Amino acid sequence: MKLSMRKRAVRAIGPRLNQWKGARASEVAEQRHQARRESLFLRGRRAMRIGTWIIGLAALAWGLTLATREMGPVLQRWLEIREVEVEGIHHVTKPEVVELLGLKPGMGLQQVSTGFLAERVRTHAWIKEAIVERRPPHLLHVTVLERTPAAIIRTGVEHWLSDESGHLLAKLGRQDQLTLPLLIGLEPKSLLRGDSRVRNAVQSGVALARLIGNSIEGRVEVDLANSSNVVASANGMRFQFGADALVDQWERFQKVKPSLKTASFDGRKHEGSEIDLRYDNRVIVRERG
Repeated sequence: MKLSMRKRAVRAIGPRLNQWKGARASEVAEQRHQARRESLFLRGRRAMRIGTWIIGLAALAWGLTLATREMGPVLQRWLEIREVEVEGIHHVTKPEVVELLGLKPGMGLQQVSTGFLAERVRTHAWIKEAIVERRPPHLLHVTVLERTPAAIIRTGVEHWLSDESGHLLAKLGRQDQLTLPLLIGLEPKSLLRGDSRVRNAVQSGVALARLIGNSIEGRVEVDLANSSNVVASANGMRFQFGADALVDQWERFQKVKPSLKTASFDGRKHEGSEIDLRYDNRVIVRERG
């Protein structure tokens, strides 16, 4: 075995070098201080930006206020309501609609609430629906849908004109309209209050009168005093209906009508038959007189 005679290099003797690789404490403090300054600077810029926006918005609002104050009278004159146009009226008059609107002299289109005005117009007994529109520069347009008379309701000696929903349109006193079906047997106070029970009865009576009127000539009279035994008369014939499904009961009668040999079905007026439809699957015919 050979021994290596090479000598190891000897490091020169000198001052010891500092091998610390991190930042010195003073450098760390300086970095933190610098970061704090940058954060404060960014916050200041943000606050300045927000302040600029606030000042700008305030200036804009102030400018708009001044412009509105200056332009207000001009705008008022330019949009002043000078004409009211009413469409769809037949029983209601234009002066009645204008009075319901309650417009003040010199009022502008921009000052009115169309929804509020429409509600005021709908308070009229004859008006079912109403639409109010602004049409610059000076026109207010009103479109109305009137209720349609569907029946005469008699309470005692008084007669009332009603639509198909049971809404009272007018008091006729002793006057009658023979072209409309007649409904009787309703309680006057409940009728005037518009009780839902009475309105439902009127709706059923009107629907029943239409069904009968399509098949039998003459005026139809419906007695609604007893909801479980509604009695209808037309052309000398008398029909009794149960409480429910009046339409089904009438259709049952229509199916057997061709087989009934009754004088009242020939279109002439007789003191004829009484048809009882109150029982399921039955049509009972009773001759009168």
